Amino acid sequence: MQSKPVIQLLPDQVINKIAAGEVVERPASVMKELFENALDAGATQVDVEVIHGGRQLISVTDNGCGMSCDQALLSIERHATSKIRTEADIENIHTLGFRGEALAAISSVSRFSLITRPEEELAGTEIQIAGGKMLSVEDIGCPVGTRIEIRNLFFNVPARRKFLRAEQTELSHIRQLFLVHALAHPSIGMSLKVDERVVYNLPKAGSMEDRVCELYGRGFFEQMLPMDHTEGDYTIRGLAGLPQTGRKDRQDQYLFVNGRPASAPVVYHALNEAYHPLIAKGRYPAVFLFIEMDPTLVDVNVHPTKKEVRFREPNALRDAIVAALGKTFSPQQALAKEPLMARTDNEPIVLPLPKPIRPRFETQKQMDELLVRPNVVESHLSKKEPCPPPPPVEKGEVTDPEPQTAPNPSPKSPWGWCRIVGQIGGNYVVLETEDGYVLMEPRAAHERVLFERFIRAARKNAVQKQGLLAPETIDLLPSDALVVRQHLDLLQELGFGVSEFGGDTFIVDALPVYVQDGPIESLLVEIARELEKAGKQRGERELMCERIAQAACQTAVRTKDQLSEKEIEKLVSDLAQTEMPYTSPRGRPTLIYTSFTELDRKFSRNPPA
Repeated sequence: MQSKPVIQLLPDQVINKIAAGEVVERPASVMKELFENALDAGATQVDVEVIHGGRQLISVTDNGCGMSCDQALLSIERHATSKIRTEADIENIHTLGFRGEALAAISSVSRFSLITRPEEELAGTEIQIAGGKMLSVEDIGCPVGTRIEIRNLFFNVPARRKFLRAEQTELSHIRQLFLVHALAHPSIGMSLKVDERVVYNLPKAGSMEDRVCELYGRGFFEQMLPMDHTEGDYTIRGLAGLPQTGRKDRQDQYLFVNGRPASAPVVYHALNEAYHPLIAKGRYPAVFLFIEMDPTLVDVNVHPTKKEVRFREPNALRDAIVAALGKTFSPQQALAKEPLMARTDNEPIVLPLPKPIRPRFETQKQMDELLVRPNVVESHLSKKEPCPPPPPVEKGEVTDPEPQTAPNPSPKSPWGWCRIVGQIGGNYVVLETEDGYVLMEPRAAHERVLFERFIRAARKNAVQKQGLLAPETIDLLPSDALVVRQHLDLLQELGFGVSEFGGDTFIVDALPVYVQDGPIESLLVEIARELEKAGKQRGERELMCERIAQAACQTAVRTKDQLSEKEIEKLVSDLAQTEMPYTSPRGRPTLIYTSFTELDRKFSRNPPA
């Protein structure tokens, strides 16, 4: 017979290891706790050293107030803290840390060393702990402040150690965490040394603008607009990126609440709402958002590692953020920063109405009739029938950089016969076919043509390069630079003239001919981040080809472009020869077909016998 479970108190060592499971997720979370303690101690200089991605060593040294011997011994006890005293203090927190369990949890799963001295004492204190067991407490000579060393993290919890990621992955988390705290506290000097190499050495910048320039570069900073807005109980400050700073993830969106790095869904919803008219859906511009409010209006104790915060009046905060960004992107600011008016993917394509086009243009007469139905599309993809070459290019016609040779065989043209009727709404081309009419969206159609041309060239290792008039120097974040460095050969093979310049700086002197404009830095960053996320699940070459081809689509027909009659004819012909003419690479329809039978039905007419 199974015995009844018995409830009993756990030993302190087990309690500390359970707490470590919440507080110490990976080396970066250890650094976070130590960094926050250093800032709460009033430090003006914080130095971090990491070896082997934090597995072997994480060291944080500060010049803060330091601790006496008794205070140092008390600091490694569970729930011992100088930051709160009463229950009411939990609702009015001004410090980064407050729970008082970090050092106890960290010391229980590592070889822990603490050296500290307050200004009023001549000698400092050194405490050595291994796996939660006290080894020694000694007097030591040391400067004012505190130095904590964490060696062999999870040495006594092998199951946890096996779940750590690769060294470079853990290091990227540490770098990102350092970056966040450097942005949150620009008035504090900071340094980061990785495997005996100095990665960051940031002086006391004194202003957010200086710190952003140091971390991201002057070129990136020039694409930002300052924010300063007060509404009700909230003060919103920081920097808001112009639309061209948009990325495919939120990695360059930073939120700080009363100086604390945090995240909150309501804030991200507000950013999406404010940027909705300015940037394409699925793109996230760079934002450095500092929110100041009464501490009683925010709960920072809703997440075990304090990553997420919750607001007492989320709607009021959302309105304040939207108002701050609306003020930032006012017409006056837009005039001051002309790049704000750069085109976004959500803007309608405004093409001037041309003169009436005579119904004389025919294309692909030998092809099958238009059948835009899923089963026919599937058959198009499965068959490989040759198609006739495109109509000859007439003199004066705008051509693509690719030589005008017959393209790869396409399955089937989407029409057997068509003529261009004209344009409507300034956006759409009307084509008459044998059995109905088609509305074609020029930008989506041009994107499909460019996308397939690049993919074909990449598969043949025949991507053509176009040299830049002046090479560009690009500074990347260390994590992005690492990925680009690892894939330099592949980038060069796909048409990029990119080489290392030293550190995390690269020189770009050529681009694929299909990537004609747009910020080069943004393209490299997005390629690096997608490669890092995809890992080994997808082929690196395939993923990079798709991303560069997507960038080539940015050069498709734009709002200000003037499409002539011959350019429309060329676009119709090129689209007819693609493998999937019905959608753009981003899934937007290129063609909408309406049959004459459907028109007869809507007009209540009997179809001709």
